[in-house]
Amino acid sequence: MLKRRIDFSPVPATIAGMNETETIDLPELILRLVHSPDYQPVKPKVIAKQLGLPKERARELRKAVKRLAREGKISYGENHLVKRPAAGAEAIKADRPLITGEFRRAAKGYGFVRPIGTPASAGREQDIFIPLRRTADASTGDIVKVRLKPPRRDETKQNGSIVEIVERETNQFVGMYLERNAQAFVQIDGNIVAEPVPVGDPGAKNAMEGDKVVIEMIRFPTHLHPGEGVIVEVLGARGAPGVDTLSIIREFNLPDRFPLHVMDTARAQAERFDESIGDRLDLTGETIITIDPKDARDFDDAISLERLENGDWRLGVHIADVAHFVPAGSPLDLDARDRGTSVYLPDRVLPMLPELICNGLASLQPDKVRYAKTAFIEFTAEGAPVAADFHNSAIRSKRRFSYEEVDEFLADPQRWKTKLASGVFALLGRMHELAMILRRRRLAGGSIELTLPEIKIDLDKKGRVSGAHVVPHTVSHQIIEEFMLAANEAVAQHLNDKGLNFLRRVHQPPDPRKLQALTEFVRELGIDCESLQSRFEIKRVVELVKGEPREQAVHYAVLRSMQKAVYGPQEEGHYALHSKHYCHFTSPIRRYPDLIVHRMLDALARGTRPPDDFDYLATLGQHCSEREQRADAAERELVKVKLLTFLSTRIGEPMEAVITGVEEFGLFAQGIELPAEGMIRIDAMSDDFYRYDRQTHSLTGYRHGHSYRLGDLVQVEIAHVDIGRRELDFRLVRRLDHPSGSKSLTAPRPRTKSVREKKKTALKRSAAKRTTKRRRNG
Repeated sequence: MLKRRIDFSPVPATIAGMNETETIDLPELILRLVHSPDYQPVKPKVIAKQLGLPKERARELRKAVKRLAREGKISYGENHLVKRPAAGAEAIKADRPLITGEFRRAAKGYGFVRPIGTPASAGREQDIFIPLRRTADASTGDIVKVRLKPPRRDETKQNGSIVEIVERETNQFVGMYLERNAQAFVQIDGNIVAEPVPVGDPGAKNAMEGDKVVIEMIRFPTHLHPGEGVIVEVLGARGAPGVDTLSIIREFNLPDRFPLHVMDTARAQAERFDESIGDRLDLTGETIITIDPKDARDFDDAISLERLENGDWRLGVHIADVAHFVPAGSPLDLDARDRGTSVYLPDRVLPMLPELICNGLASLQPDKVRYAKTAFIEFTAEGAPVAADFHNSAIRSKRRFSYEEVDEFLADPQRWKTKLASGVFALLGRMHELAMILRRRRLAGGSIELTLPEIKIDLDKKGRVSGAHVVPHTVSHQIIEEFMLAANEAVAQHLNDKGLNFLRRVHQPPDPRKLQALTEFVRELGIDCESLQSRFEIKRVVELVKGEPREQAVHYAVLRSMQKAVYGPQEEGHYALHSKHYCHFTSPIRRYPDLIVHRMLDALARGTRPPDDFDYLATLGQHCSEREQRADAAERELVKVKLLTFLSTRIGEPMEAVITGVEEFGLFAQGIELPAEGMIRIDAMSDDFYRYDRQTHSLTGYRHGHSYRLGDLVQVEIAHVDIGRRELDFRLVRRLDHPSGSKSLTAPRPRTKSVREKKKTALKRSAAKRTTKRRRNG
């Protein structure tokens, strides 16, 4: 953890000739001088001489002095002499609270601090604005302390100054190596740092101009100096195969190798595993299958299902017993906890556990004895759960199915009758029947389901984008989804009934203010609805627009109103699933929280109470949530980089896109066929002057009344691509009523009158009223 505190230690009265004026913020230099023991009150021009400032910086110094005086850090007044602050002023300054929060820097240098503890559902109104000259050397993601500035009458947003860096997000950054005038620089990727950072001795790593490199920041940039770094790794030439992926791995500090001692532990586990069943429940003779994507390498869930004599169902969900191979506190466990999750990048997987475990020992491969945690859940004929029990088991999967194969089976079961063993054939039919019963029951009970299309990019052998395709959410996906949801709920209910704190999957209800805004937005679309504070009204509206032009707009708006699901021991339920008790149990190969839940089941099976310290689980839950969000962000960023590289050769080409965000500075739009998100800047929308309406997520023109809102379909052209800054600019061509070859996604709306037309109408009405009044009085 690195900290930076402003040092007010004395400095000589004159420091002319020193290079501190180039490396220290000007306000800080002034404060050091004024607080030095031998300082005598002088005018700003004398201070400029004492600091050795050139004449062209005199105006900057006068502004800095006035600003410090307003903040109570110096006294400035009579005869324009600069003095130490009065005791009262210091007390006022000291009384201003320091607020700790996370800093985010904008592309233009200024930034915002979100106070620690701000709810995830809160809007931007709680963020503290930090002007460029008040950001110190903070970088995006740093935890900082901010001193609030007394608000002026016309200010609606809190302003502040960063006074301390509490914790650095990272000291390492990825960028492109440059050479200018025989000096070496690195332009940091993204918009974290606007200007290139000077680096020393690049020859030590044999960096070539245009290479992607990793630098360690020696001194972070401020608005007065560019900072300083040193190259610690050369990733390769920009554009070379695999360099983009490696850049993202380094940028997000993703672990891509396992330490030697972790691998040694995994090998020792492999040597001990002999497929003996021992005291486990022997299910190797049962009809059990797996259903996974075609390209899956690990199989962590398997299914069995039978119909009981009383008409009930007995569902078996068999999950890879990762806990058997990853003892608590072992090197394997500590490394997995730090990773928190596997990371699924477009062209590779960074697993949470070594391949020996996740693709070998623990993977439920067909025709091999594998250890499992089995949840048997009994349902009535109508799908109501009535009982559940849990076992350490041994299974042997009879067949591995892909989702596509199951969909083909469901489309024409008779074609598969001769291809499959009779038990497997019958099992697939039973699975489909029960899954649909559970699904209907869950949705009728209030579970909210949104169906935005998932688009996956296609890569060639060199990892370059070659196209994209929609990932269908078919019945085969729904079958596995229903059974996994049922198992997760059953385990959570079991642990809750035992009176334990455990790592739940928590999805808090939306903020009421966001639901009110959602209600108004939906009504703006012409949909008659009650308050969407009711989940059943949300479900009704979602169902109402299914297949309609307004479907995309409603789904995007509902998603924006929702909070993120996180891990934690707090009993707050899962809003979207409408589940009081829910946890993750079904994917311990790739999620650490599932492994913790498995260990609790192990302890209960031994007749002991598992460790369930609430505070520890809260800390672990926050860590796992952050790791999950990091993995998601890295995947999104790499997809963005690959798409930008692909689109950089297609400037000017048209594409259809859907509006995914509306801000006062422009529109965000995502391609329909290629999921690249870009910006349509409001200053480039030259056909009108637009006003922003936060409630309706829309921009509306003053003159012609053209309106663009969340979910609208538009045609755009690729205007500008900056791969280094991760920026894509679109040029708006027109609003579309429907995408090519498909039904309308946006409802045509009546033309809105411009402000000028409204004024003319009002004047006409006013004149007509005056005429009528004169006639009545006359």
